[in-house]
Amino acid sequence: MKLLLTSAGLKNKTLTKALLDMVGKPAEEINIAFIPTAMNPTGTDKTWFIDNLYELRQQKYKLIDIVDISALPKWNWQPRLENADVLFFSGGTTTHLMYWVEKSGLKELLPELLKTKVWIGVSAGSIITSPTLVLSDRNKVFWYKEKFGYEAKAGLGLVDFYICPHLNSPNHLKRRKELIAEAGREISQIVYAIDDQMAVKVINGKVEVIGEGEYIVFNK
Repeated sequence: MKLLLTSAGLKNKTLTKALLDMVGKPAEEINIAFIPTAMNPTGTDKTWFIDNLYELRQQKYKLIDIVDISALPKWNWQPRLENADVLFFSGGTTTHLMYWVEKSGLKELLPELLKTKVWIGVSAGSIITSPTLVLSDRNKVFWYKEKFGYEAKAGLGLVDFYICPHLNSPNHLKRRKELIAEAGREISQIVYAIDDQMAVKVINGKVEVIGEGEYIVFNK
């Protein structure tokens, strides 16, 4: 299983090269399925979402398909994900993404899909790979439960550690060392707090923090 768990996408050459190495093909032979589902429920500014797509476009991949698993029947989205080399899970609202990964039936397909495909997560798309969603943005969790009536506590458990994205970001004021350390006391597993230039790379269980920014490891 290969996962590239980013904070904010492919923000630098180190992360872009890591993806190419993980897929094992040049960019012009790579098909990407971009799954935007997590960003759907809020009406906030989506400039970051456009940036993620633009970053991919700049790399000249063979194909970039946008596949919203919440808007399409399984017979439509499943072959498109099967055709991809990379499953790119956008950021947004973690509980919304988790809801649709389960409701759509994608969760049951992931063990087989991830035998041959690379998972890239951005923020929420990285967080859901952990055992639980305890490090999700709690304001979004409460808002989503109130508005949509759903609360997800379990993650996919694809990894045995936790990702805390947006370390020291001016747009995420609770992602500071002291606050992350406090939240990390609720769990016993390792927590990787990464800034928007970093990612955690996982290849068949081997974990490596990569990028051109800063990170902190808790509970090691």
